Amino acid sequence: MTTTNAPSLEVAGLAYAYPDGHQALFGVDFTVGKGERVALLGPNGAGKTTLVLHLNGILTAGAGSVTVAGLPVAKANLAEIRRRVGIVFQDPDDQLFMPTVREDVAFGPAAAGLRGPELEDRVRHALSLVGMESFADRPPHHLSFGQRRRVAVATVLAMEPEILVLDEPSSNLDPASRRELADILRSLDVTVLMVTHDLPYALELCPRSLVLSEGAIAADGPTADVLCDEDLMRAHRLELPFGFDPRVAAA
Repeated sequence: MTTTNAPSLEVAGLAYAYPDGHQALFGVDFTVGKGERVALLGPNGAGKTTLVLHLNGILTAGAGSVTVAGLPVAKANLAEIRRRVGIVFQDPDDQLFMPTVREDVAFGPAAAGLRGPELEDRVRHALSLVGMESFADRPPHHLSFGQRRRVAVATVLAMEPEILVLDEPSSNLDPASRRELADILRSLDVTVLMVTHDLPYALELCPRSLVLSEGAIAADGPTADVLCDEDLMRAHRLELPFGFDPRVAAA
């Protein structure tokens, strides 16, 4: 049974090995409170994608548990879990496949049974949250990459998720699009877990960061503290852009 004050996400003792025997996660533990914005950092191969795929039940059968808003990620709950955990993939074209923006954003709620004016209101609201309501009748492939990413976020927001999981949200964006997306993400009233190699973006948007390295949580703390820990950064192959000082940026 869910409780209103339950954390958005609880991961306890999560371990997972792929069928070929490769162990990707080794007893991962963390909790994300409702409304938190948390960055998930780590080198390639750290297990970040494997972890994310456990959050909505795409991967299961490892050891440990994942709980979303008090609801265990288990077969009986998968439909509700997948509504509550919205994943925005790195390539928006993985999520946009309908003739118009409106139809893309309506797809999930319509599949869940929403119809008529209620569906139209849901679509309009989701597009307004990302500043794309005036593009509702446009084909997605006529939009810029940054606009497509915002529509991809809207397709997930239309499901009214508890948690928004973003995979490299700033990748391939020009500076203006990057800034616009940051403003949107700051304005949303949802829990955010952001998987990123863009450390300045993590500092800008997420007060807290988790470092996942070799399938385990290597650090969990304020993003500025994590990025200022030179030994930690070096040990886990995390590099700041040349000349970027997190002490100055966080001030």
